[in-house]
Amino acid sequence: MTGFEIVEPESLEEAFRLLDPEDPAVRPIGGGTALMLMMKAQIYKPERLVSLRRLDGRFSGIDIAADGSGFRIGAMTTFSMLEHSPAIRRHLPVIAQTMKTLANVRVRNVASVGGNLAHADPHLDLPPVWVALGARAVVVGPRGERTIPVEAIFEGYYETSLANDELIAELEVPVRAGWDALYVKVTTRAAHDWPALGLAVSAELEGRRIRDLRLVLSAAVDKPTRLAAAEAVLRGAEIGPATLRAAGEAAVAETEIESDSRGSAAYKQHLLRVHLGRAIEALAAKRV
Repeated sequence: MTGFEIVEPESLEEAFRLLDPEDPAVRPIGGGTALMLMMKAQIYKPERLVSLRRLDGRFSGIDIAADGSGFRIGAMTTFSMLEHSPAIRRHLPVIAQTMKTLANVRVRNVASVGGNLAHADPHLDLPPVWVALGARAVVVGPRGERTIPVEAIFEGYYETSLANDELIAELEVPVRAGWDALYVKVTTRAAHDWPALGLAVSAELEGRRIRDLRLVLSAAVDKPTRLAAAEAVLRGAEIGPATLRAAGEAAVAETEIESDSRGSAAYKQHLLRVHLGRAIEALAAKRV
């Protein structure tokens, strides 16, 4: 590993001064769990890392609105903080469920919510869950701030819409009354390994009728991807074998699934058909 400088600004203004939008060898670091692996492999050779660990205020903490309508989650919140938050477990149980097979406790103790999103690896478990929940990211930079849907962060494999001097400050996550969500992680190796396919589903059901839903595919594609055509098949429909088969076929037809070391495109297409149907049935079973 080559030498580099690491700095720890104590204010947002200082952080912006230390970042350089024109120099890719200067970048912010949150928990650093993914970035350090890239550095050890000599894939990335930084000259300066700007640590965000001393930034508090909006970058830290988990807060729920007084009326219970949503959460504010600071970007430097660790996965362990999410995992063990009683409020998150009560109102967004899909987060706690996802943590059961997300890496290991050492990673969860360090990895941060904002850094995980900014890394933009399509195999990550939490990004599709945030998209399925309808979360929005507050992005700050020297030119001001903007609030965008989480899915708007991702532009491709390790590619984001963030400028080099922009930072994710916090997430806004709605709590939708009457909605349930789950995350399906399909891996051909150990349960905590990268998935061959990830599928996040959030839905509002009335008996076995789907009033509304959000379907998000990850791992098998180059970024977390809403399955709009499959959603259209299911929205307003009664859950049944024919409807689920049609939704599975629509999902396969609308996505460009990629082959890799975890399976061929054809294999992952089969996984998508099977697990989409199972996920919808699992949500319906929770309502019984």
